[in-house]
Amino acid sequence: MHEVRYFLAACETLNFHKAAVYCNVTQPALTRAIQKLEAELGSRLFSRERSQVRLTEFGRLMRPHLDEVLRRTRDAEQVARGFLSLDAASLTLGVMCTIGPVRFVGFLNAFRNDHPGIAVTVSEGVPGRLTELLLEGNLDVALMAQPQPFGERFHVEPIYSERFGIAFCAGHRFERQNALRLDDVEGEPYLDRVNCEFAGHIDDLCDARGIGIDVAYRSEREDWIMAMVAAGMGVCFVPEFSALTPGVRHRPVADPEIVRQVSLVSIRGRPLSPAVTAFAEAVRTYDWSPAAT
Repeated sequence: MHEVRYFLAACETLNFHKAAVYCNVTQPALTRAIQKLEAELGSRLFSRERSQVRLTEFGRLMRPHLDEVLRRTRDAEQVARGFLSLDAASLTLGVMCTIGPVRFVGFLNAFRNDHPGIAVTVSEGVPGRLTELLLEGNLDVALMAQPQPFGERFHVEPIYSERFGIAFCAGHRFERQNALRLDDVEGEPYLDRVNCEFAGHIDDLCDARGIGIDVAYRSEREDWIMAMVAAGMGVCFVPEFSALTPGVRHRPVADPEIVRQVSLVSIRGRPLSPAVTAFAEAVRTYDWSPAAT
């Protein structure tokens, strides 16, 4: 790049001494750099006649191309400075679709206030899909949970835990109890949250105890399920921080207690950008307690 810069300065001045002063180098150093560039490109860029310097036809041909090289290099340097200083950085985040949005939006708002230069793109999905996107390099990091351990390729950092409970409408008989048992769902119309990552685990617990579940409706949409719960159309198992729809009540299941661990997941050994590093630190230090949220 020094060779290109010296060449362009000489193009402007048509005087090697003035070009050297402009580039803050000695004239012999500038001359050697231009000679090296001529050797690399395969032909002379300047003709030197006594004290006069002129661009050759080859030099005139090369000038706009090398000028573009310098311009693009400066653009790249500017982008790099913005990236490293978090002034113009980007981050692609995967979020499990069953994470309570109000709880998570509070964190995103705090992160944006602290790092206004980072543009965050949020992709929602089930854990299986999010892990695929991480492996493909289409996500930088993800917040998710699953009952089984993640594979060896993933770096998993626990962030917060939350209990599963039963969601029901206001005025339901469950409202008089402080905690519920797993078998309390028996005989109740059940609303199946299709994307729940713990659905299979809960089904296995119910089967082991001989608890029958009467599924009235199934939906991939968490908001539809919560609206049906609020309308008194049934009950469902849901994490404690997700039951936020008006008209919905929630009681934890105490027998047995079902807990999910929400973790920050990335690819083990993959270098983290400054933006991802800042995001991970923000997730670690954020107060995820229900009272703070």
